Amino acid sequence: MTALPNVSEVQKTGALLAAVILHNLIYPISQNGFLGAVVFYVFYGGMFIASTWTLTASHVMRRAALVTGAAVFAAGVAHAATGAAVTALAVFISSIAYHGVIIVVLGWYTLAARNVFTEVILAATTLYLIIGSGFAAVFALIEWLVPGSFVGAGGPVSNWQELLYFSYVTLTSLGFGDILPVSYYAQAFTAFEAIAGVLYTVILLSRLVGMHTAKSGS
Repeated sequence: MTALPNVSEVQKTGALLAAVILHNLIYPISQNGFLGAVVFYVFYGGMFIASTWTLTASHVMRRAALVTGAAVFAAGVAHAATGAAVTALAVFISSIAYHGVIIVVLGWYTLAARNVFTEVILAATTLYLIIGSGFAAVFALIEWLVPGSFVGAGGPVSNWQELLYFSYVTLTSLGFGDILPVSYYAQAFTAFEAIAGVLYTVILLSRLVGMHTAKSGS
């Protein structure tokens, strides 16, 4: 008889997946004035902290999530209030670190699993989406360091919101062509994300099939 998945673990990973999807749908409100930015950064700055607390008992990872999440919130609100270039830089750097923490947590959660349960699939799916939003922060940092690294159909790309869209288009290999990387660093990281997206899917499917086959044969 097949064992039922741990409902609490399904709830934890399912909640994170729902939060990431919601984050990817509501991010435009970050441009709707100061209040919109505060609402967005409260949600964004808290979702990985809460998930890290529920998915790992590591004090190091929990502290890292708390510090980077607080930094993202503070930088985001400060940028919404001032619009200064230095606060934008703080948003991008803190976002990269914040994503790095949850990627490690979810990566370990997925790779440490020995059986294919619902929570593992949910965690792996969430990790794929988080890789996409993480690259958006990397692209935004590249654009900040080398202005004009990305060019859109309507002119230069001026905000990270456009680069989040571009990141998912790249990760999924859709390649609409409405935003183009034109600097060497932009092209290098764009190519890396496209390759990572394909490899992640192939490796994940291979691992899940292997885990299922091993369990079935035991």
